[in-house]
Amino acid sequence: MDSYPAVEDHGLIGDLQTAALISTDGTVDWFCAPRFDSPSVFGALLDRRNGGHFQLSPDGVDYTSKQLYLPGTPILITRFHSADGVGELLDFMPVTGAEATDRHRLIRLVRMVRGSMQFRFHCHPRFNYGRDAYELEVHPEGDVFRSPTMTLTLAAFKNSLREFDTRDIKRDTDGVSASFTLHAGDIGGVVLETACPHAPRALSTDEACDLLAETRDYWRRWVGGSRYKGRWREVVERSAMTLKLMTYAPTGALVAAPTAGLPEQIGGQRNWDYRYTWIRDASFSVHALLRLGFTEEAEKYLLWLDARIREARDGNLPLQIMYRIDGSPDLPEEVLGHLEGYRGSAPVRIGNG
Repeated sequence: MDSYPAVEDHGLIGDLQTAALISTDGTVDWFCAPRFDSPSVFGALLDRRNGGHFQLSPDGVDYTSKQLYLPGTPILITRFHSADGVGELLDFMPVTGAEATDRHRLIRLVRMVRGSMQFRFHCHPRFNYGRDAYELEVHPEGDVFRSPTMTLTLAAFKNSLREFDTRDIKRDTDGVSASFTLHAGDIGGVVLETACPHAPRALSTDEACDLLAETRDYWRRWVGGSRYKGRWREVVERSAMTLKLMTYAPTGALVAAPTAGLPEQIGGQRNWDYRYTWIRDASFSVHALLRLGFTEEAEKYLLWLDARIREARDGNLPLQIMYRIDGSPDLPEEVLGHLEGYRGSAPVRIGNG
């Protein structure tokens, strides 16, 4: 139970269709694909042993860590300090756009600021909330995890891990792992991709840095549209980016939270799934964005809401208090009895009845 990090010890990244939570030790504890309300690929937030995770952190050395965001962006920096040096892990997801897609990328870029440090990654996906088995396929430039419902590819940057030796990347029943050492000025990393239409292809460091710059520029342009100029500008803009991260771009609907099954009280049973759009809550969020000058987000949400009102009228039904992000009114609730829950807080619920 003590192995569970505090909920607040996580950073949030996303691509406007789904999101991931990453803890201060560099572990992806929560990631659902292809949408916010899809089954989890990494769900260690709800079960450290059986939920699945992707950890990338210093290996064989005592370290302290701190998380922060690259200013004006949701690009997450996890900074590792040890006696031998300082390294940074940058996690981000390139923005996917307004067309719904099954293809999403999570890029984990490591750069050595000072000294040297050995890192280790361990990628252990558990598809469909840990209920689906998968097969591991080995390709020249990466690996493919293939389950009945999803494929996930993993590839290292061309001039990082793969230049050490492909035999250093170990494959076992728990996934894939490798260790590598970086020195001051070095950049390495890996990219995860869902529903990749071709065999895994290793990115060059330049390609990864270009994607980082594109993601940075997108978010800085977006937040630059805020008309708030008061003394709390940094805090207000960070809050606005968080609301934007919880917006499903294809429809404009906002989820109440990107997580499911977290308890309102440790050991309690009020463990709800918040990956849906509450009419009231989303309206408050959109109102806040509108006051900051983000009119496009308000317009898309109002169009989504108008469609729900028309459907209710045409079906002679009352307007529901919540819907899926695609507008579906069906939210069947299910208990995942095979997951122990955050710090033992069972039952884990998905859906919302």
